[in-house]
Amino acid sequence: MEAGHSHAHKHTLYQELMCHFPYAVLAVSLCLGLLSFLTLLAFREADPKVVHKISNALFHNFHYMHIAFAGTGVMITFAKYSRKWIKGIIVGSCTSITFCVLSDILMPYVGGRLLGAPMDLHVCFLKEFMNIAPFLVVGIANGVILANHHISKQAAYSVFSHFVHIFISSLASVFYLVGHGLLMWHKQIGMVFVLLLVAVVVPCTLSDIVVPLFFAKDRSCT
Repeated sequence: MEAGHSHAHKHTLYQELMCHFPYAVLAVSLCLGLLSFLTLLAFREADPKVVHKISNALFHNFHYMHIAFAGTGVMITFAKYSRKWIKGIIVGSCTSITFCVLSDILMPYVGGRLLGAPMDLHVCFLKEFMNIAPFLVVGIANGVILANHHISKQAAYSVFSHFVHIFISSLASVFYLVGHGLLMWHKQIGMVFVLLLVAVVVPCTLSDIVVPLFFAKDRSCT
């Protein structure tokens, strides 16, 4: 067991970022492809207020789902190094909410401002907590359940869930970007692509790997 722990700790932040990067490239590319079709079919002639309303609704839906997948990822990583479940649930809850807000809201907001869009800031955690809470609870519970499965079952779930996590994060980020200021995103699609990669890769790596590993470093009970 200790040898496995030691090997895992040798993974640097750079290595984890590079591990997440291919998933992010695929997820963000698919995300922009879907947004392109949506723009062509639904947004092209729509009033900006309609675009804002639709994009904002989609952002909220994907933001909530992102929290569920983030909670699962945090708990699986934490449980590999510690079985202090109360601590894990606290870490999982705080980490999921913090980094989902960073990835889905704050980084798209800052990125949109850097691209010259008149972005408005909307953090829905307090106002929408009753919608957020069920996704958070289910995500944490799912992580605990998976953490108690054999490692082979975790591995089978891991690749699929990891891609879906990043894909949903990409959708939440891009719909926040479009719904809160960057309506003409397609005119700056190259920079939007880079922005989404950063907004997805960095927070998801910190949330899934770095933070739970840091708080689970006391492994005396494992």
